[in-house]
Amino acid sequence: MAYGDFTMDQLSEQFGLEVQPVRHLVAGHPPVAVSAWLQESLRRLASLGIQTNTEKARSEFVVAPVLGEVRGQLDDQISILSGVDFNVDPGRGLRGKCDFLLGLTTTQFVVRAPMIAVVEAKNENVPRGVAQCLAELIAVQEFNRAAATPLDPLLGVVTTGSNWKFLRLEGRTALVDEDEYYLVQVDRVVGIFVAELRAGQAQLAAAARS
Repeated sequence: MAYGDFTMDQLSEQFGLEVQPVRHLVAGHPPVAVSAWLQESLRRLASLGIQTNTEKARSEFVVAPVLGEVRGQLDDQISILSGVDFNVDPGRGLRGKCDFLLGLTTTQFVVRAPMIAVVEAKNENVPRGVAQCLAELIAVQEFNRAAATPLDPLLGVVTTGSNWKFLRLEGRTALVDEDEYYLVQVDRVVGIFVAELRAGQAQLAAAARS
């Protein structure tokens, strides 16, 4: 078993996960003014990713530019790892490649302090992507705990490139937003990432001072 094989029922039974649908989970985060670079990148490339309709095309032409903008908004003080092997506990199925992990360090060589898992919805199946994303977040929890960087909550994102769904893992409670955001709202999408990552940075800084 790997991350993408889990169902919600299996996550509940194996890890005691409680899933709660909620409205407006991240609606309070303000939009940000995105760069001219992102606007031009999406103008030129987004239609290629969406019309080609392969995971690779959506990843390269839509998702990666958005995440690159997030990193720029945070003065490059985060890491973005793409297609990384993240084998935390293979015996329990917490293994496989993650589409994207965003971490609270600047190193790109190894996984350090991951906080956000981004999953590209396979065959645009968002519900299936939510289960995969939650499995990855459970692995992130355990990885961070072992590394003495216990970040809580964690953010998950499932995207088709054009649609973006957010979820949050707090302990063993998963909050899944019933709302979805769209690429035409990219200023809001980027703003959600930025606000959540800034909160994580503040959490790590506070832990370092204590």
